[in-house]
Amino acid sequence: MRIRISHTISYDYAEPARHITQILRLTPRDHDGQHVMSWRIEPSVDGRLRATQDAHGNIVHSFYAEGPISSLGIRIDGLIETIDLAGVVRGGLERVPCDVYRRETLLTEQDEALRSFADEVTAGAATPLSQMHALMAAVGDRMNCVDASGRSSVGAIAAFAAQEAIAQDMAHVFMACARHLGMPARCVSGYVAQSDDLPHGNGAHAWAEVHLDDYGWIGFDCANGLCPIDTHVRVAVGLDFADAAPVRGSRQGGEGENLKVLVSAREAEGRFANQ
Repeated sequence: MRIRISHTISYDYAEPARHITQILRLTPRDHDGQHVMSWRIEPSVDGRLRATQDAHGNIVHSFYAEGPISSLGIRIDGLIETIDLAGVVRGGLERVPCDVYRRETLLTEQDEALRSFADEVTAGAATPLSQMHALMAAVGDRMNCVDASGRSSVGAIAAFAAQEAIAQDMAHVFMACARHLGMPARCVSGYVAQSDDLPHGNGAHAWAEVHLDDYGWIGFDCANGLCPIDTHVRVAVGLDFADAAPVRGSRQGGEGENLKVLVSAREAEGRFANQ
């Protein structure tokens, strides 16, 4: 599948900002399941855009601009060709040993409720892979995925107790349970293309990956109830969503910030499909 992605982040400030720094994890890498055909990040104001890599191997752009700045827009346009590998991730850049992803973080802390849940729902599974499929299904049945607009991560414990969460916190719940069961687990930020078969598509998304000895890294999308297919575009990974968040930033001044985000991820058609 060829997926056209359009992602616009707009800031307006009641008081102009004197300086702005944006850390952008918004650029995907090639692997066996996806090929980046074109990708562009374009800020609306003059500044310095510098590309580096972080400890997880994510492509990171740092954008610096001096004010006064009353508004800032960041536009991302890209075309990705994807292949359905049933969630298996092969041919990607791995910067750290998989055991690093056994570490607990503030967003993936476990409590007795999570540990008991993980043990209960995987008790009848014969293999680590079947355990993870059982866990994905159970998280999806137990929790309701809600729209991320205006919400931020609360972490696995709070999300599990509430029985509803944004996609990244459903991933955190899955990861906390998987780590309790002894599996390395990490969070993925990316996009999911619009599909009639997926309840949560056409936009930014998050899911989990688990490392299994016989397969390597495999993705599990609890919100959509499946292992990632050719509708999914991987962008960044981390110990939790904070490591893989698309945008983080700081500013001097700029009081009265108003943020708007528009994201579209759709199968490319017509002239776009051949670009």
